[in-house]
Amino acid sequence: MSNARSTLGTVAALLCLIFAITPNIADAQKARETTARAAYTYEEKKRQTNDIAVTIVTSGITCTCARFAEDIRDIVNDLRPDGLRVMPVLGVGGLQTMEDVLFLKGIDMGVVDEDNLRLLKKRDPALHAGIEQRVHYITQLYHNEFHVVARPDIQTFHDLRGKKVSFNLKNSQSEVTADAIFAMLNIEVERVNYDNNEAMMKLREGEIAAMIVVSGAPQSALLRFKKEDGMHLLGFDERSLPPHQDFAPIFDSYLPATLEHEQYPALIPAGSSVRTVANRALLVAYNWPESSPRYLRLAKFVDTFFDRIYQFHHDSRHPKWKEINVAAEVPGWTRFKPAAHWLAQHKGTLQAREGRSVTDLRPAFDQFLANYTASTGKKALPPSEKQRLFIEFTKILESQVTSQAAR
Repeated sequence: MSNARSTLGTVAALLCLIFAITPNIADAQKARETTARAAYTYEEKKRQTNDIAVTIVTSGITCTCARFAEDIRDIVNDLRPDGLRVMPVLGVGGLQTMEDVLFLKGIDMGVVDEDNLRLLKKRDPALHAGIEQRVHYITQLYHNEFHVVARPDIQTFHDLRGKKVSFNLKNSQSEVTADAIFAMLNIEVERVNYDNNEAMMKLREGEIAAMIVVSGAPQSALLRFKKEDGMHLLGFDERSLPPHQDFAPIFDSYLPATLEHEQYPALIPAGSSVRTVANRALLVAYNWPESSPRYLRLAKFVDTFFDRIYQFHHDSRHPKWKEINVAAEVPGWTRFKPAAHWLAQHKGTLQAREGRSVTDLRPAFDQFLANYTASTGKKALPPSEKQRLFIEFTKILESQVTSQAAR
């Protein structure tokens, strides 16, 4: 009898244990399933986030290129799983941006100046052999003007000889361009490297004679100058440049440009303008292997960016967007294949909307100048002056196209 009770007790205990364990087993199974689902969701989200992202490296936050990257992000972004996300990355600028596109993991594109390709090859021919195959340009964006902000006692470039001049940060586009131009002018200065904020402070305090900024006008940092600071922009004209010097090498390498009072009311007197030089700013891309995921993402970016190019002409965007010409060829550079493909497909549309391309207009413009000088007996213009007039002509033409498109 006692054995029967013992057996029944054991059975009852086992049943209780089974009923106690069964919910725990079920809970554990549910927990494992939940963890598996969470892991799948996490990995899937991680994959989707990376599959739509492309990066653009620019220089400092006050640079026009950073504003352009922000505008591109705002217009191109589509954060759906199969969309496109543009991520601006703040860098140093200049030659460092080119090297970031070449060597830095995670960088797809950058905003660089036209001369960077030539300067990098000159700096290290062995390292940068074949660079033309690795970095291609998508489009010309705008012109980067050469700004020389000087104290009141500096009226000519000769006045800067032996004085402290900020060439901006090391390897920045400002330093690269300033180094080349001052060498062409044969003017030696005491070079210092300050960012815009520090250079502006030291200029006001009289510690430096001038600061150099190469950026699309109007450059946001320079807009913080006030009239009472007494600073001015030093121009590239007969009054400020060294006399009896051949400036052809400068205008062979850079474009003529003009800065207006409306752009810098505290630095240029009302009704006046300042002549200077400029470089073309380009949007470039690393030429990933065709059919690779990153190449395909960049191809999708190009299609979306070019399809929406006229949205950038709105007044809410940076005024420099009115200078963009996606069809313009850049000598010495190779066009990124997806960009060339888009232009070939839309050639008729572009011509219908904008008329003849700028490239097609150049021969007609040169012929007009030749006929005009021949018929008036005037002296033929030098190449630099022809280039300056052609740039002014295209600006007027593009402004008319933009205003007509807005109607």
